[in-house]
Amino acid sequence: MTFTKLSVSALALAAVSATAATARDEVRVVGSSTVFPYTQAVAEQFANNTGAPSPIVESTGTGGGMQIFCGGIGEAHADLTGASRAMTAGEYELCVQNGVTDITEALIGYDGLSMAVSNTTTHDWDLTLGQMYQALAAMVPVDGEWVANPYSRWSEIDASLPDVEIVVIGPPPTSGTRDAWVELAMHAGCEELDYVADGGFDGDWVNENCSRMRTDGPFIEAGENDNLIVQRLQSDANALGIFGYSYVYENLDTLDGVALNGVEPSFETVADRTYPVARPLYFYIKNAHRGVIPNLQEFIEEYMSEDALAPGGYLSERGMVPLVDDVRAATQAAVIAGENMPAKQ
Repeated sequence: MTFTKLSVSALALAAVSATAATARDEVRVVGSSTVFPYTQAVAEQFANNTGAPSPIVESTGTGGGMQIFCGGIGEAHADLTGASRAMTAGEYELCVQNGVTDITEALIGYDGLSMAVSNTTTHDWDLTLGQMYQALAAMVPVDGEWVANPYSRWSEIDASLPDVEIVVIGPPPTSGTRDAWVELAMHAGCEELDYVADGGFDGDWVNENCSRMRTDGPFIEAGENDNLIVQRLQSDANALGIFGYSYVYENLDTLDGVALNGVEPSFETVADRTYPVARPLYFYIKNAHRGVIPNLQEFIEEYMSEDALAPGGYLSERGMVPLVDDVRAATQAAVIAGENMPAKQ
């Protein structure tokens, strides 16, 4: 059964829509480049099943998507945003300031943040998080001093690593993938270093000193389109890339996942959290648009369907690791009913 929610803000939106010269027919979705292919798949399935216009899905990055989503209520503003991390307190406050107060948070599954390399590489890529940190960080320990990163070749970090230039292509600062990589991989890699462990530095020190990616050349910022990173790896056998596991999964004919701390990314290792860099994936719904923007509720119901989210569903076929059964059932019920998320503190 289709759920319709008409809050005060929704009624205001309906009044605006009624006086507009033309009404927007398509659902509009923005946000994470990692969540983008999943939302695009749901949009295509929804259009095929219903004959309704396919939702417009834009890859703007998690941070960029939040700015757009929180911009206001009405046809000029997006209905949903995908995110490869949870909404921050600052983003929630921006939403509230612009009248976006009724929001549903939907946890849709999990993704591994993967490093990948062309399968034409002649090297055995198996990195510790500490080695990865030393390759990519702005500041690293050298001879007991905390200095600007001097390393230009992997073998300078450890003689057992390939003697090739460090070339790693990854997401820009606006990307949730970048945020999650820093939090889950860079901080953990920094903490593995003897300089940090033996120095007794706490988490605040790590957050302050180990969060910046280097900007002197070896780390190359790509745009919000992760397919461009895939294409670069396919043309450079020594380059490594950072993106969600789904992009590795969809390109297994040309790419290999890079093992981190001895564990390769896969459905199984992401699901059981033995792979060290895994994260939840979300989308956020502007509840004031339900019952006003045509087909929005029906699109949400398709996204929450077992066909999409269950193990063996069409999103897992594209690389998303599904939620366990009880969590998935609770999420489906809450999202379809339009439950508002608590305020972010």
